[in-house]
Amino acid sequence: MDLMLLAKAAVMGVVEGLTEFLPISSTGHLILAGALLGFDDDKAKVFDIAIQTGAIFAVILVYWQKISDTVKALPYQAEAQRFVLNVFIGFLPAVVLGLLFGKLIKEHLFTPWVVATTFIVGGFIILWAERRPPSSVRIRAVEDMRGRDALMVGLVQCFAMVPGTSRSGATIIGGMLLGLSRKAATDFSFFLAIPTLIGAGVYSLYKERALLSVEDIPMFATGLVVSFISAWICVRWLLKYIASHSFEVFAWYRIVFGLVVLATAWTGVVNWSA
Repeated sequence: MDLMLLAKAAVMGVVEGLTEFLPISSTGHLILAGALLGFDDDKAKVFDIAIQTGAIFAVILVYWQKISDTVKALPYQAEAQRFVLNVFIGFLPAVVLGLLFGKLIKEHLFTPWVVATTFIVGGFIILWAERRPPSSVRIRAVEDMRGRDALMVGLVQCFAMVPGTSRSGATIIGGMLLGLSRKAATDFSFFLAIPTLIGAGVYSLYKERALLSVEDIPMFATGLVVSFISAWICVRWLLKYIASHSFEVFAWYRIVFGLVVLATAWTGVVNWSA
């Protein structure tokens, strides 16, 4: 057992767990951390996607009561049925567009200029969203969403296929711009992440199964467990944070990180096209 490899897997798990559900792009942070750790080969790329599943288990745990109540009420309650349908509707665009354009995006958009631009532009979009008038909010809770709302958020989620955008950032801020409250947009982003990230992890493992072996189990297990723990802490913190704070601090963080991308690309420290 390679203890250094397990240590790197643990660090990457922490990075994944702490950044997956914040509007700051886990992909960008994983690329940077992987480059600095020398953990950026083809197997590491599969690892980065697979450990998202650990982070998702944290969301399931935090929202377990809501999920459990919904499943129990599904056979007879219209509200529960509408909620599940909305999550499914929001999930579909990522499946369709991901299968159609995923490979093309990886080949052409994983460049430092694209990553830096999306980080910086995303930061300014967050600042814009947080300055909208209170009257623009028309949906206070996920239970009030309709199919059209879910579809629009699902389409916005597809922007996250562009590296540096952030899936959470796209769905939360996109949801806010579409009329959802900060709390409703965050909750729906978390629920939408469950099928989206589990699906991406399973698909990646299946597609790249030839790269993997039994010896990789400790590395993947370490990353999954650590990402679960760190994501659980992060999600609980974020839900408390948004009750009395805006996302503006993350906007400025994105802008600074975009400059970091440019600096590391210019100096050759990080290969952002990896």
